[in-house]
Amino acid sequence: QVQLVESGGGLVQAGGSLRLSCADSGRTFRFSNYAAGWFRQAPGKEREFVAAITRSGGATYYADSVKGRFTISRDNAKNTVYLQMNSLKPEDTAVYYCGADRSTREAMDVSLIDYWGQGTQVTVSS
Repeated sequence: QVQLVESGGGLVQAGGSLRLSCADSGRTFRFSNYAAGWFRQAPGKEREFVAAITRSGGATYYADSVKGRFTISRDNAKNTVYLQMNSLKPEDTAVYYCGADRSTREAMDVSLIDYWGQGTQVTVSS
């Protein structure tokens, strides 16, 4: 059974940094077979795309709102995907989810994600 687990969220002041991690808690899931993405959902809003990375890690994609501040990466040997978040802003406050997508080259479409993590809260104070 695939169970993605996010970690690294928390409370940080504006301008600060956090690093999120996403890994499978089981032993059979091969993250390298999936494109991976990070998404976020603020209260009262729909879940939105943040960043994505291809299976090999050779290409990355970002929402305009985080471009230049966030970096997605992956270590397939560790079965883990990361999101480095710098220069955080209060509007980045949300629950962040990682997702795995087997069908597309890049995991940018919420509706095509095969597996989700449970989410981790990121709160940025002003």
